[in-house]
Amino acid sequence: MYNAFTVGIEEEYMVMDPKTRELRSHEQKIVEHAHKVIRDQVKAEFHQAVVEVGTRICNNIHDAREDVALLRKTIAQIAGDLGFSIGASGTHPFSHWQQQLITDNPRYFEIVNEMQDAARSNLIFGLHVHVGMESRDMALHIANSVRYFLPHIFALSTNSPFWEGRNTGFKSFRTKVFDKFPRTGIPDYFASIEEYDRYIQLLVKTNCIDNAKKVWWDLRVHPFFNTVEFRICDVPMTLDDTITIAGLFQAVCAKIYKLRMQNLNFIIYNRALVNENKWRASRYGIEGNLIDFGKEMEVNTRALIFELLDFIDDVVDDLGSREILSATARILENGTGADRQLKVYEDTQDLVAVTDFIQQQFLANC
Repeated sequence: MYNAFTVGIEEEYMVMDPKTRELRSHEQKIVEHAHKVIRDQVKAEFHQAVVEVGTRICNNIHDAREDVALLRKTIAQIAGDLGFSIGASGTHPFSHWQQQLITDNPRYFEIVNEMQDAARSNLIFGLHVHVGMESRDMALHIANSVRYFLPHIFALSTNSPFWEGRNTGFKSFRTKVFDKFPRTGIPDYFASIEEYDRYIQLLVKTNCIDNAKKVWWDLRVHPFFNTVEFRICDVPMTLDDTITIAGLFQAVCAKIYKLRMQNLNFIIYNRALVNENKWRASRYGIEGNLIDFGKEMEVNTRALIFELLDFIDDVVDDLGSREILSATARILENGTGADRQLKVYEDTQDLVAVTDFIQQQFLANC
């Protein structure tokens, strides 16, 4: 029933100097060497201190775990051989964007020319999860419905409390940095795929964008693949966190699909309401409250995440992800990446120690 719900995962990693722990340009050396091993599963990103990797199309979450583990080990090994270190955090704890070089690529120079410092300062690291769909119509239906759950899962991924040497007070400051870009955040509801396509066509016609990939919403019906792409999350510090979050996105999609097959629909909430929860998740992570719009009241975020687990419980066995998703309880108990970074800082008052911790966790359980 759920064979269509394949998984693809993209992660963006920090490239650092092992001595100073600052972000450091690798001049595409890591990408060049990695191409020989993992081919097109690695690519350069906007800033030269970033490496992006992507899994193959994975039939299930266990295959995705194997792929991400291999990618992390491969990049860490190559980076180490070249004199770099690697870590996964939504922002670097203390490096400044003004000191970072832009990758030599016409597409990136075009973005800088258009968006200026909004682009130059976009020194952030994210997680993108693609979930396969049987059709674009179904992809849009699922995207409309799962918007409500984005803040819940995003809260689990929060992993960027520091920015340019400051404790920002946010569990995910990465999202605040990215908010400067146009066409970001929670997407609107679209009544049909035709309405969505007309929106994209209008943006192209009026020179807002040259292609649909410049719509950078927190989730989108992918313009070229039959997937729903989730883009809201910070890159998690560890493999376990990444796979747990990807599994949750897959399961929510499968649950909405199951309801659809039963001629049932999940209630569609206004974008403005979902944005309220996104802000709370970025500020407090799993430590605060989200709004339960059905009850019209604040509810502890952890409690709502447990409700989410109950909601998807009848699809996880068919997906084969029950064991993977049981790790959600571990995140709720031990804290998100942001919580763990903040704990190290509380103990040491040293952002270098925080950066060392991030680097040490990169290959945990790989």
